[in-house]
Amino acid sequence: MKILLAEDQAMVRGALAALLTLEGDFEVIQACDGDQALSLLKQQEFDLLLTDIEMPGLSGLELAQWCQNQAAPTKVIILTTFGRAGYIKRAIEAGVGGFLLKDAPSETLIQAINAVCRGKRIIDPELAIMAVGEQDPLNDKERRALRLASEGRSSAEIAATLFIAEGTVRNYLSEAIAKLNASNRIDAARIAKQKGWL
Repeated sequence: MKILLAEDQAMVRGALAALLTLEGDFEVIQACDGDQALSLLKQQEFDLLLTDIEMPGLSGLELAQWCQNQAAPTKVIILTTFGRAGYIKRAIEAGVGGFLLKDAPSETLIQAINAVCRGKRIIDPELAIMAVGEQDPLNDKERRALRLASEGRSSAEIAATLFIAEGTVRNYLSEAIAKLNASNRIDAARIAKQKGWL
């Protein structure tokens, strides 16, 4: 089985790759961030993408969405330290086959990989209950603008990154601020991050 492992923390990535190589008949290719993972997904076929959520460049959720949009045969498991309801809900919507916390036992991970590759969905029961929670009010455009704003980028920098007008960026950000009842873009980003919507 060919696995693409996308994880930005080198030590965690190395430990996971070693574990997978020891535990099963897995060929593991490593990516240090979301952008490198996307580049590899475009170049070769993988049976499984095992990815973190929060990484530089594309997030694990955006990679899962890309796989879904391409109708790629690649199954996706998200492995994260964040059990936020918004993340889980978005992962399910993006067709993710598994959602596990990084502190799960290694046997659980191996069982999840095998089950997901057989077409089953594996989500920690407690996390699944959380996913039934609040509705995410942000649309994708607002989320992208807010995510860049949370990195300290100016409206002009966000506009250049998203290839849109600066006025449009201001509109997206003010919509997000209003929807989240926030006082400014930083406050909006903080709220959205806490809820797992960013």
